[in-house]
Amino acid sequence: MTPPSLDPAAELSAAVSTYSETNDYGALLERLLALAEVTAPDVLAQAAEPYLAIPEVSGPLYERIVAARPDDARALVILANAYWLTGRGAEATGELAARALAADPENRGAWHLWALTEGVPRERMMRWKQIVERFPEDDLARASLADNATSLASAERDREALQIAIRSYEMLRRKATNPEQLRAVEQALATLRRWTL
Repeated sequence: MTPPSLDPAAELSAAVSTYSETNDYGALLERLLALAEVTAPDVLAQAAEPYLAIPEVSGPLYERIVAARPDDARALVILANAYWLTGRGAEATGELAARALAADPENRGAWHLWALTEGVPRERMMRWKQIVERFPEDDLARASLADNATSLASAERDREALQIAIRSYEMLRRKATNPEQLRAVEQALATLRRWTL
């Protein structure tokens, strides 16, 4: 499928380099779509690997990859993340996250995006709680649970949410190895324990 003269990794590198110099998204998109049109999905995914943190690059490429591999959980999560970061909205991102969860229920990225896309604060907190219960070693999810519970406790004067936040921060404090992280967690705990709801 890829023309013999075309090196997808080199073409992608050149496109990204030009984009970083010109900030011309239209030209970047044109090059990405042309590359995606003539490159096999597996080769395209390999070439895209260094650019996954650039959603304006990974998004268009992974639209092509997901179209070819609709049950590839990792590809779905990469595309969902690109959609989220470029402001495509909770609905589009959530749909991709749900598809990724159906394809691979152990994909933590899919779980995280599923929680992020919930618009109702209480429901979002409960989604993070569900993730922490499913993956107890997932400190990023636990921190998100603590943050969401804190927000809910503050906004709605919710004692249950306050207790969830405190318990989550206590667990993070027990596991903290970085002194700066430990100080931040202890400061959050001290603040939360002073709250009267």
